[in-house]
Amino acid sequence: MTGEPRPLQDEATSADLVSSDVAFNGHVWDIRRDTFRLNDDSLTREYMDHTGAVAILALDDQDRVLLINQYRHPVRARLWEIPAGLLDIDNEHPLDAAKRELAEEADVEAADWGVLAEFYTSPGSSDEAIRIYLARGVSALPERFDREAEEADIEKRWVSLDEVTDAVRARAVQNPSLVTGVLSAFVERQRDWSGLGPADADWPRLRQRGSAE
Repeated sequence: MTGEPRPLQDEATSADLVSSDVAFNGHVWDIRRDTFRLNDDSLTREYMDHTGAVAILALDDQDRVLLINQYRHPVRARLWEIPAGLLDIDNEHPLDAAKRELAEEADVEAADWGVLAEFYTSPGSSDEAIRIYLARGVSALPERFDREAEEADIEKRWVSLDEVTDAVRARAVQNPSLVTGVLSAFVERQRDWSGLGPADADWPRLRQRGSAE
């Protein structure tokens, strides 16, 4: 007779690391090469050494989501997204980064914040972790930020949560932060937002870029 099944949750662990070095220095991200021991085997894997990122699902009092649209070169497409950005400023708290990115990409600020979701974007090839915040009590900033590169021609649109959820279900939108954030928000709204985490919650899954462990 077997015991109770383990809780349904990811388990933090680490293989026996033999070596770790940067195989390629990129403009934004590096590629790291690790050799480690797992189940008596010696394995070598290369992966994107990522800073981590935050994303923001901003929701107004009409249950509309703030979306932005911009060009993404790797997939050769303009994607509908929620505001997001890298944790690339030393010692910046993720919540402060989220507030900064919401202002810089959408020219708005929010009074109420909570943690909506967290996920790894592609754990077989990158250590990127993303935290999605729910931002409410949204108001416009007095001045527009100057944006450049892919962000120079950002298009902004407020869309009802139900409409965006339908677009996700129809596979019409593909950005993972949008998909995860919208579906999480749709479920949380049905459950009276009972699953939100505090805005300043610890984030143990965030691995600092460049760390071997």
